[in-house]
Amino acid sequence: MNTKIVMALVSAVVGLAGSAKAEELVFSSWGGTTQDAQKEFWAAPFTAQTGIGVTQDGPTDYGKLKAMVEAGNVSWDVVDVEGDYAEQAGRAGLLEKLDFSIIDRARLDPRFVTDYSVGSFYYSFAIGCNRDAVKTCPRTWADLFDTAAFPGKRTFYKWSAPGVIEAALLADGVAPGDLYPLDLDRAFKKLDTIKSDIIWWDGGAQSQQLLASAEAPYGSFWNGRLTALEDTGVPVEISWHNNITAADSLVVPKGAKNREAAMKFIAHATGAGPQAAFAAATGYAPINLDSSAQMDAATRETLPDRQTETQVNANLGYWAENRDEIGSRWYAWQAR
Repeated sequence: MNTKIVMALVSAVVGLAGSAKAEELVFSSWGGTTQDAQKEFWAAPFTAQTGIGVTQDGPTDYGKLKAMVEAGNVSWDVVDVEGDYAEQAGRAGLLEKLDFSIIDRARLDPRFVTDYSVGSFYYSFAIGCNRDAVKTCPRTWADLFDTAAFPGKRTFYKWSAPGVIEAALLADGVAPGDLYPLDLDRAFKKLDTIKSDIIWWDGGAQSQQLLASAEAPYGSFWNGRLTALEDTGVPVEISWHNNITAADSLVVPKGAKNREAAMKFIAHATGAGPQAAFAAATGYAPINLDSSAQMDAATRETLPDRQTETQVNANLGYWAENRDEIGSRWYAWQAR
């Protein structure tokens, strides 16, 4: 065979082998505007800097994650999950320990760091109102549960997670410092008083649609979704009184195929710059302690980490320990 042809074939084979070995990972999140921002401000710059490709997947599904790990066939490398689930899954052996020689743990908010997870961003459940659709907007959780003063439908998060039970107890007069352990009997009794007036939202886009259309002119929302809706021109009024904070976390499923690339991605995503850019775009708070210095003052003042005067921090550790028990009761109550 001609020597030039042989060399060309060898070169082609080597090139194909190199392409096959190119690092890549799969990132799963919740979709919508949040994942769009994660793609724009985390994934795209990460690939540009490292050459590691990031394939987007989702929505995050805990049953699917568990099944992948148990089957030994994990297709996700980094997953955005709720903070209490991250703690529970770490204890259950479903997650890889994070490599803090790659991820700079020292500059991350310690409230949202465990051996198996770091914060993705943190948010508040705040009271949102379409002020053009009602005479008066509720300011407190007690207001939101007062159907005489604030008639009509209100909307709450459908799934068992920190937020709604705490809101019910606050509305019933429980002091923020006395919320835990959660008095479920008292919470469900309070929820019973407005059950027929609740429209449940199961994702951020649906919550925005309910408020914008005034099908539910007020309710409890992820604060970032209210910010995004306000930016479209919807007349949103936000009350931060006793806003209830929780966090999403980044985790690596046990047996992930691209573990080292996953650690590098998490290190990048939780860096000061990417966290600041994501926060400015979404209205969610950064978990990197240095991010605020990279944001303009006006934007910083709209984030949950500045709404601390009456803020209530959900106890994610408590939820991790009691997630299954609370969930069983929650879904049984909803089905009645």
